Amino acid sequence: MLIENTRATRGDYGDELRAIMSIAKARESRRWLAGWPQLSPTATPLWPLPDLARAMGVARVELKDESTRAHMGSFKALGAPIALIRLIQRRWPGAAFTADDLFAGHHAAQLSEFTVVSATDGNHGRSLAAAAHDIGCHCVIVLHKNVSLEREQAIASHGARIVRIEGNYDASVEEAARLAGANGWQVVSDTSYEGYEEIPRDVMQGYGTIVDEILEQRPAASDAPCPYTHVFLQGGVGGLAAGIASYFCEQYGARRPAFIVVEPRQADCLCQSALAGQAAQASGSVDSVMAGLACGETSPLAWRFLQPAVDFFLAIEDGEAVSAMRRLAQVQDANGDVPVVSGESGAAGLAGLIHLASDPALRARTRLDAQASVLLISTEGATAPGVYRELVGKGAQDILAAQISWLDEGAA
Repeated sequence: MLIENTRATRGDYGDELRAIMSIAKARESRRWLAGWPQLSPTATPLWPLPDLARAMGVARVELKDESTRAHMGSFKALGAPIALIRLIQRRWPGAAFTADDLFAGHHAAQLSEFTVVSATDGNHGRSLAAAAHDIGCHCVIVLHKNVSLEREQAIASHGARIVRIEGNYDASVEEAARLAGANGWQVVSDTSYEGYEEIPRDVMQGYGTIVDEILEQRPAASDAPCPYTHVFLQGGVGGLAAGIASYFCEQYGARRPAFIVVEPRQADCLCQSALAGQAAQASGSVDSVMAGLACGETSPLAWRFLQPAVDFFLAIEDGEAVSAMRRLAQVQDANGDVPVVSGESGAAGLAGLIHLASDPALRARTRLDAQASVLLISTEGATAPGVYRELVGKGAQDILAAQISWLDEGAA
C-alpha cells in the first residue's frame, strides 16, 4: 500500500518547529553523546552500494549502518540516553549536572532513589537500561508478549527490572504509564501522548546525530543542493522519521529530499495517519517480524513533523523485509557491494526501495528514476542473533567476517 501525503509541503522549516527540534539541539546532543563510553567513538559507516543502485535503476544508493553505533547494535542508543540526561537536568535544575559527569556515574549516589520506566519492543529499552546503569538510577522495562527472550535478556544484562505483560506494544505503553503513576517513577518513552511531549522530543532530537554525521561524510558547501533526492525511513511511532526529516528540512528547506516512510502492513499507523490527516491507529494486528516497527499508534508529536514533510507512506509485507535482510547480507567479491548485517527493522527501508523500484507505475509516482540518489538507514544489526540466523540462514558473525574480507580485498 502506497499512500501519497497530499499535505506535504516544501518551504522554510519555520520557527514553531525549530523551537521543538533544531539542528543546534541535534549537535548539542551529539556532543553530549561523545562522552558516553557505550557508543562508538567514530561515526557509523555510510556505505555506497553501486551494485544495488544498478539493480534498482537509480544513480546512487548509500546506506547508513547503525549496527555499529554501540554494542546495543541500534540507532536507539542515540535517543534514550539524551532524553534521560535532559530529564535529570530538568528534575535537578540547581545541581549543574553535566552530561559527561552523569555518564561517568559521578552523581550515582544522588540519583540512587530515582527510577525510570518504559515500554519497548527491544532497542529503546536496552538503550535506556544501559544509560540508567551508567548514570546510577533504577530502570524498569515493560515488555509485551511478542518481545523475544533474546531481547529480554539483553535488556536485563544492564540491570533493568523486567515486567512482562500480555497484549501488544500499545498495551505495554499503558502499563508503563500505570506503573509510573502508582510508584512515583518517570516514564522515558519514545512516543508522545496528551500531556507528555518533552521526553519524546528529546529522544527524537538525539536521532539528528545520524544526519549530522551523514552530511559530514558527504561534505559540500552550505548552499549546495541536498546530496539525496530520496530518503527512505522506518515507521514505528514516527520518532526516527521525525528526527531525520526535521534536520533535512531545516538544512535544505524547499530543496529537501523526498521522504518515503516504510512500515509493516499490519502496523500501518502512519499510513492511516496520512489518510486521516491526523495521528491515527493501525488497521491491522500490529504483530510483525519487524519488531521495532510493530507499533499501533502514531506519536502525535512526531506527526507534527511528518505531516508537512513526508511525501509517501508505504506498507510492506514481512517477507519483503526478510528478503532485504538477505540482500544486504550477500557475500560478494571486492567488486560488489559490501555485505551488511541488518536486522528485521533495519532492512525495512531497502525493502521499500525494492518494492517501488519493481513496479513501473510506483516508480513514476515517486519519481524514482535513473537520476535518483537514495539514502537508506539500516537502523539495527542483529539485535536478536538467533532470529537473524533463522531469517538470513547465516549468523551475524559470518556476515561481519565477510565484510572484513571485503574491506581487506578493496584495500589491497
